[in-house]
Amino acid sequence: MMALLQRVRCARVEVAGQVMGAIDAGLLVLLCAERGDTAAVCDRMLAKMLKLRIFSDAAGKMNHSVQDMDGAGQAGGLLLISQFTLAADTSGGNRPGFTNAASPEEGRRWFDYLVAQARRAHPVVQTGEFGADMQVHLVNDGPVTIPLRMTA
Repeated sequence: MMALLQRVRCARVEVAGQVMGAIDAGLLVLLCAERGDTAAVCDRMLAKMLKLRIFSDAAGKMNHSVQDMDGAGQAGGLLLISQFTLAADTSGGNRPGFTNAASPEEGRRWFDYLVAQARRAHPVVQTGEFGADMQVHLVNDGPVTIPLRMTA
């Protein structure tokens, strides 16, 4: 499983002009399930996303996670968006290949699983629409953008 985390001041995702999900400060996470992913891989990815210390403390150091953005228990939002194109293989020419991405059925299963687990573990979770043509709007804070990859 691959993820691209972006620390944001705000973000929203739209489908056909309708807002599907929106957050204030927190993490916009683009997620890609890969062939061979498992529930354990999803669980490790979620744990890392929630605990990764990329939010600033009073001294400006990255010491807080999205679960405790301000150091006083104030959780930030999670906006989770499926994006199979993270698995793009561009080594063989000018058209990317996506053979490492999970099938659409498997990708939906693991995305839905991760979203369900996130909603159990975190108070503010929003999503896009799996497989839809989405428009993502964000104000990247920093900018801070972190790639993550978990394997079986």
